[in-house]
Amino acid sequence: MFEQLVNWIITFPWWLAIFLISLMPFLELRLSIPIGLLVLKQPWWIVFIFAVISNIILAPIVYFIWNKVIHWLRWIKFIDKLYTKTIERVQKKAKKYIDKYGELGLAVFIGIPLPGSGVWSGALAANIFNLKFRKYMLASIIGVVIAGIIVTIIMVTGTELFSVFIKPI
Repeated sequence: MFEQLVNWIITFPWWLAIFLISLMPFLELRLSIPIGLLVLKQPWWIVFIFAVISNIILAPIVYFIWNKVIHWLRWIKFIDKLYTKTIERVQKKAKKYIDKYGELGLAVFIGIPLPGSGVWSGALAANIFNLKFRKYMLASIIGVVIAGIIVTIIMVTGTELFSVFIKPI
């Protein structure tokens, strides 16, 4: 499936591919930066800028989607079950950060480049913990920049190590 996704993505212009991958739930720039560097062969600083800006653009959209659209879709059992499970996971992971550090804690949660963290989970956490939009946006911007820096550094310094996991196309 991953190979199919990569084959589909590379049919787009490189900047659009990075943008689209950055919008994907739970993958975001954690995948768009490696794809941009290893598959699309773009310079690290261009990939970083496009991935970070894409993720920042995503933040307000997701914040309002969680609040509005998800409640319309919860009548579908599968979505309700998935939403409930996701809420439990995010509460468990994000609560310690938000309780201790507030929006800075949310920024750290968003900035940890691991599956299950990021803008999508951060928006859900902000809604669960009733964090105001401005505080969420500040946390998102800081978190996205942190994640972008970490992923870019890992990719630039460890491309050979990471290339084991992605086949060249």
